[in-house]
Amino acid sequence: MPFQEQLLDALASVPSWLATVVLSALPVSELRGAIPVAIGIYGIDPLDAYFLAIIGNLLPVIPLLLFLEPVSAYLRQFRIGEVFFSWLFTRTRKKHSKKMERYGNLALTLFVAIPLPVTGAWTGCAAAFVFGVKFRPALTAITAGVLISGIIVTIVTLAGMGAIDLLI
Repeated sequence: MPFQEQLLDALASVPSWLATVVLSALPVSELRGAIPVAIGIYGIDPLDAYFLAIIGNLLPVIPLLLFLEPVSAYLRQFRIGEVFFSWLFTRTRKKHSKKMERYGNLALTLFVAIPLPVTGAWTGCAAAFVFGVKFRPALTAITAGVLISGIIVTIVTLAGMGAIDLLI
């Protein structure tokens, strides 16, 4: 059974609003997966699905922003941790530092806002950590990105269902 089916089966015993929050908090689905499931499977009102998914997607952001640095520092005590984080920082900064320098926190917001695989709040927190973005600006940029992404996913979901008139 595919992972997605296993996850939905596991969430079948909880209220649909809670399942939506949980799905949007997970790094594998975030709100990109939670909103279509909430609207299409659970039959949740699109506006309610949007807000539930936003809440869930933002739940891990504060702990991630606060604890990525201490966890990284701890793991760097070990050779494999030092090798991994050195590789990650060097590679990421080499590929994306010009965009961060040019666009600053707007780049982080847009990165989180675009609802594609490997973008979103979880990866946005990692990017903020790698580029040394301070807590408040990172939280603001990621929150803005999540809000924008939620709007995009909700509209695309409704358009895909032929139900865009539900929003109007």
